[in-house]
Amino acid sequence: MIGKLNHVAIAVPDLGAAAAQYRDTLGAHVNPPQDEPDHGVTVVFIDLPNTKIELLHPLGDDSPIAGFLAKNPSGGIHHICYEVDDIMAARDRLTAAGARVLGDGTPKIGAHGKPVLFLHPKDFTGTLVELEQV
Repeated sequence: MIGKLNHVAIAVPDLGAAAAQYRDTLGAHVNPPQDEPDHGVTVVFIDLPNTKIELLHPLGDDSPIAGFLAKNPSGGIHHICYEVDDIMAARDRLTAAGARVLGDGTPKIGAHGKPVLFLHPKDFTGTLVELEQV
């Protein structure tokens, strides 16, 4: 069911500084910021040869990233994203196995324009997991 690692998401307190660090210090290809109002974040994707890094910054007062940064002021890894072929089949298989899907279980459209779901971190060794249909 689980496919390749799509990205590792890192919440950052200063999006410009974090993007500059990846671009200038590590020499990575850094894409322009994109606002994702449905998710309450501004994202910057960094392309790597085998996956992507997604820098997350709060967008709006209700951003879930604001709460994460309040607890982790320096930022940190927020979630990992795996690809799946069929997000509804993956959701059904996971919930049948006892995993909890965050929200109402209906996929939202993510930053790549594809359906995504998030799985409760307590069900995955303390790690927030995102599934993205490819």
